[in-house]
Amino acid sequence: MRTHQNLDVSPERAADALVNLYRSHYRSLVTLAALLLDDTASSEDVVQEAFIRVHSRNRRTRDPEKVLAQLRQTVVNLSRSALRRRLLGLKLLSKPMPDMASAEEGAYDQLERDSLIKAMKSLQRRQREVLVLCYFVDMTEAQIAQTLGISLGSVKAYRSRGIASLRVAMESPA
Repeated sequence: MRTHQNLDVSPERAADALVNLYRSHYRSLVTLAALLLDDTASSEDVVQEAFIRVHSRNRRTRDPEKVLAQLRQTVVNLSRSALRRRLLGLKLLSKPMPDMASAEEGAYDQLERDSLIKAMKSLQRRQREVLVLCYFVDMTEAQIAQTLGISLGSVKAYRSRGIASLRVAMESPA
């Protein structure tokens, strides 16, 4: 009699599970990245890179929920890295390069008109991350704390302060 169940799956089934996760959660992960990065094209790149990295680390998928949590955490971390690279690039460039217009930017410009998105942009980075993970990804406080590597109390404080800041931003005239 076996006392534990072997959860390893074949590489083919692991790939199928990852494809299913991609189909089910790609858009929500792009939305998560877009809210953190303010750039749809970069957001799509971040999500694709997250899938590649998670798949490379997990050749054998054990639990789809754990893999989804790893994907979310990887998207947040890659978004942070992208923002750091942007800031470094801006510091190094004496003269900013002109932006190249793309079809995605046109779609994203429409989203930017929404007052909630504008208010979210004005939040501190941690407040925005906590609110996005809480209200757009429907993560619990414990999941948010684990994903961001902060305490449960910090999650509660960032969420409370973020909501208060959003109220002020949403009530003030544009």
